[in-house]
Amino acid sequence: MEPLGLSVTAAADALGVSRETLSAILNGKAGISPEMAIRLSIAFDTSADSWLNQQSQYELWHAEQHRKELKVRRLVAA
Repeated sequence: MEPLGLSVTAAADALGVSRETLSAILNGKAGISPEMAIRLSIAFDTSADSWLNQQSQYELWHAEQHRKELKVRRLVAA
């Protein structure tokens, strides 16, 4: 929010959400929901799809960090 000169409180107010909700997203404690993606798309004149795609890529990156810990066997056709 700093590059835009906005406080979290002002941005949350513009988005119609609580400061706590926006803070949780900004601090990585919550993800961008489809509704939040729509709110962000309206506020920043972007597409909701782009916000959801970014969220998906972020979650996938985090999951990939634990790939070696997964106990999965390759399936092959008989």
